[in-house]
Amino acid sequence: MKKINLFLFVTLYTLIHASTILCHGPEPVEVWFRNLKKPSVPKTAVIQFYVQDFVGGPRQSAWQVAQASITPTSPTNFGRLIVADSLLTVGTDLNSAPIGRGQGLIGYSDLNDPAVSSSINYVFTSGKYNGSTLSMFGRNPLSAAGDRELSIVGGTGVFRLARGIATVRTYLDFDATGHGVFNYTLYVIYP
Repeated sequence: MKKINLFLFVTLYTLIHASTILCHGPEPVEVWFRNLKKPSVPKTAVIQFYVQDFVGGPRQSAWQVAQASITPTSPTNFGRLIVADSLLTVGTDLNSAPIGRGQGLIGYSDLNDPAVSSSINYVFTSGKYNGSTLSMFGRNPLSAAGDRELSIVGGTGVFRLARGIATVRTYLDFDATGHGVFNYTLYVIYP
């Protein structure tokens, strides 16, 4: 029960905090929406970055907040729920320039194969997309070789009404220190 209450608190806090940071009130959004030219040629962006995940140690960025009764005996960690707030960098090295944070939920959701359902917001904190977000959602089959695809389902700031595809490739599987690096390329269409 405590884990569920903690999960609900973290989820609500994240939603409230994100909306107060990125929302500038209904008036500017309404003006922007009314000024959308129809039909207009959509803009595109290709954004590549690396997610620096830590599942342990002093820089831990991903925390388990809940699990199902089946999780301890499941070969796929079914029912495990993780909340993450991971650093996004321009290069593979942890000390390369930071561009934002990857914040969201990761749930182990397949009884037969190691796969997760991800709901992640990419919050850009520097560069030309500073202050904007992109929201990614989808199934990530962890054992698949090569790139995996997830959906870009929305965004804020520059990326209002965004859609697209994100590809992810494991660059460094979690090492002995609990550090993993994942290469993301986002193909985004927005008005």
